[in-house]
Amino acid sequence: MKAILEVHDLLVERGNRPILNVASLAIEEGETLAIIGPNGAGKSTLLLTLSRLLPPTRGEISFRGQSLAAQKALAYRRRIALVLQEPLLLDVTVFENVAAGLRFRHLPKGEKERRTLHWLCALGIEHLRQRRPRTLSGGEAQRVSLARAFALQPELLLLDEPFSALDAPTRTRLLQDLQNLLAETEITTIFVTHDLNEALQLGDRVAVLLNGRLRQCAPPQQVFSAPADEEVAAFVGMDTVIAGQVIASQAGQVIVQANGLHLEAVGDFATGKQVLFCLRPEDVTLWPKDHAHPSISSARNRLSGRIARLMPNGPLVRVIVDCGFPLTALITRASMIEMGLSENQAVTATFKASAAHLIPR
Repeated sequence: MKAILEVHDLLVERGNRPILNVASLAIEEGETLAIIGPNGAGKSTLLLTLSRLLPPTRGEISFRGQSLAAQKALAYRRRIALVLQEPLLLDVTVFENVAAGLRFRHLPKGEKERRTLHWLCALGIEHLRQRRPRTLSGGEAQRVSLARAFALQPELLLLDEPFSALDAPTRTRLLQDLQNLLAETEITTIFVTHDLNEALQLGDRVAVLLNGRLRQCAPPQQVFSAPADEEVAAFVGMDTVIAGQVIASQAGQVIVQANGLHLEAVGDFATGKQVLFCLRPEDVTLWPKDHAHPSISSARNRLSGRIARLMPNGPLVRVIVDCGFPLTALITRASMIEMGLSENQAVTATFKASAAHLIPR
């Protein structure tokens, strides 16, 4: 698929200090690219640079094969739409807000009204058409902002953490509606977020920004299950990361010695290679010592330990098990109650060799 937007050797500085450094990035026609990273990673800086609201110190950005430097800023901005975290609405009715961009582009009255009504309905806010922004909830205001952007029929849609200020139920509903609209319209979209679940739900690919640098860009499952390095692994939720050494390797199966334990994993690493053994918490199964024996499990790795800490998180519980190293498991609260788990309890932790991810050191 052809790239619509390409970035090469991009550097953005503030006060002679580099805050964004991206060697290469290409956004394909029709895809949704989710850009994730912690606060201060450079996500919004990248979006503002791509929208030509922030000039780069160095680098090349091209849109449909033509350098942005060779295009007039206004002409380029007419081909894109930007939605920010805080909705920037005019003090006019909802209908007039959604129609504002169309009015500035001098569309015929009939076309302007048709598009405006279409997107009011598509975002579920047609009943608010005569309301003023100050009377809207945060979720309603953001729907108005999205409707205004979609009405422009942009070639590129830029979204800068549009859900971060919303409560959980409102965010969930709006995220699902946005996912449906992006699938229907196939508008090329760059979606900035620090929420991993939002990136998983919306992104065709996920780009990880850490400390102003692009560390990995790949399909979501690859980023979350096979992070490129230790820092990416920590950010995407690989809670268990252990330094070890490959002591045996055959036919894509390896044995890693770590903290005096032998751990099996899938990988192509030579014997003697120093690696990081990474594991997601949801891939770990816990078995109380006094319950059914885990021999019924197909998992190749079985470790004995004691529960060091139980950390409730809504319907889930994060369990830290001391196995000679801290191993993190994620289970449901119902499972915790059913198994009668408590701190200092002896348990067996199991996980499949295919669940582990090895990063060379």
